Amino acid sequence: MNRPSPGTAAARSTTDTPASFGAALVLTSLSTFVAMLAYSGPLGNAATITTALTAAPGTTMWILSSMSTALAVSLLTAGALADQSGRRRIFVVGGYVFAAGSVVCATATTAAQFVIGRLVEGIGAAGLIATGLGLVAAVHSGARSRSLSASWWGASMGLGIALGPLLTGLFDLAELWRAPYWLLAVAGVGVALAARRCFPETAVVPGRHLDLLGAALLTLGIGLLLVALIEIRQGGLVAAPICFGVSAVALVAFAVSQFRSRSPMMDFALFRRGDFTAATAAAAVTGAGVIALMSFACTFLVTSMNMSTFGAGAALALWSGTSAVSAVLGRWATARMTGTAQLVLGLAVTGIGLLLLTGLDTDSTIRHLIPGLLVAGVGGGVLNAALGRQATATVPPERASVGVGMNNTTRYIGASVGVTVVGVLAAAPRDDLTAQLSGWNLVSVLTGTVTLAGAATVLLLHRRAPDTTHSQPTTPVPQGKST
Repeated sequence: MNRPSPGTAAARSTTDTPASFGAALVLTSLSTFVAMLAYSGPLGNAATITTALTAAPGTTMWILSSMSTALAVSLLTAGALADQSGRRRIFVVGGYVFAAGSVVCATATTAAQFVIGRLVEGIGAAGLIATGLGLVAAVHSGARSRSLSASWWGASMGLGIALGPLLTGLFDLAELWRAPYWLLAVAGVGVALAARRCFPETAVVPGRHLDLLGAALLTLGIGLLLVALIEIRQGGLVAAPICFGVSAVALVAFAVSQFRSRSPMMDFALFRRGDFTAATAAAAVTGAGVIALMSFACTFLVTSMNMSTFGAGAALALWSGTSAVSAVLGRWATARMTGTAQLVLGLAVTGIGLLLLTGLDTDSTIRHLIPGLLVAGVGGGVLNAALGRQATATVPPERASVGVGMNNTTRYIGASVGVTVVGVLAAAPRDDLTAQLSGWNLVSVLTGTVTLAGAATVLLLHRRAPDTTHSQPTTPVPQGKST
C-alpha cells in the first residue's frame, strides 16, 4: 500500500478490517450513549453516594464535577493523539480506561476513591468521544452520511443524559448504587472489543508527534481553571484566585508553545475561519446556557419543589429525551441548511425554551416547567446534531478528532463557568422558598438570554468567512468504499 500524502493521511483509513457505515455509526452512537450515562448518572443519586461513602458535604460537588473536569482536560489531547497515532487505537484505549474507572467507582470505599474513579472514567470517555465521528467519516464521508452521523451522535448524547439519572435512581430504590458502575465497566470493555470489527484504523501523518509540552500546559491550565470554579462554588475564596492565576499563566504558555511547535496540538489559524469560530462559540454558549441550568435543575426540583431524586430525573428526561428524538427527526427539517444556520436555529429555540422556564411562584408545580423543558429539548436536539456536524466539517479531514475535541472541550468549560454563575446567583437559604424561586427565575432568564445572544453571535462570526460545510467534503474515501 502506498504511503498516504501528508495532507490526507489521517483522513484515509487502512483496509485491514472490513467495516460498514451502519456498524461504525452504531458503535459510535453506543459509546457516546454509555459515556453520557456515566456523566449524568450521579445527578440521580449523589446524596446516596455521599451518605454511603460517609463523604464530607463539600465532596458532593467533586462527585458531580469530577468526570466533566476530566473530559474538559482530556478531550483536545485525546483528539490530537488520535489524529497523530490512529483514531481506532485511541478509541480502544479509551474504552478500556473508561471500564477501569467504572470498576474503581463500583468498588469505592471512600469518597476520594470514587472521585478518582470518576476522573479516570472521564479520561476514557474523552478517548471515545473525540474519535467516534472521525472513525465513522473514515468509513463513509459523504455529506448525507456526515449529517446522519451527527444526528445519531446528538441523539445518543441526549438519550444518555436522560437515562443516566433514571438508571441510578432505579438502582437506588433497590439499594444497589454500585450496580450501574459494573454495567458501565462491561459496556466499556464491550465497545473496545467491538472497535476492531466496526472501524478501520486511520493512517497517520508522517513526521507528526504529540506535542507533550503543549499537552502538559493545556492540562494544567484547564485543570486549574476548573478547580478554581469548583472552589468558588464551595466558598474557597483563597484557593480560587491562586488557581486562576496559575491557570492563566499555563494557558498563555500553551498558546505561545503552539506557535513554536513543529507538531502543534491546536492550529490557531483555524480561528480565521468563520464557521469554525462560530461552532466553537456555539459550543461554549451551549455549556454556559442550557447545560448549566439543567445541571442545577435537579437540585432545585428536589430542594424547592419537593420532588424525589427519581422524580426530578424523570422531569429532566422531558428535556433530554425530547432532545434525543429531535436530533434524529430534526435532520429532515435541517437537511438543506448550512451547518451554521442549524446552530443558530438550535440556539434560538433552546433560548426560548429556557425563558419559558421562568415565572415560578409558591403555587407553581412541575406542570409550569413542562412547556419550557419540551421546547428546550427540541432546540437542544437540533443544536447537538449541529455541533457534531460542525466539529468535523470545519477542520481539515486529517484533524477531525482535534475538531471534535476542541468543540467538546469548549462546551465543558462553558458548562463549568455557567454552573458556577448559576449556583452563585440562585443561592438562597434552605428555609426561604420565595428566595429559591426568585433565584431560579433569575437564572432561567439569564441562561435564556445568553443562549439567544449566542445565536446572534454565531451568525455574526460566521459572516467573517464563507461556510463550506454544506458542500461535498474533500475527505478521501477508503479503498473499496464509494459515495
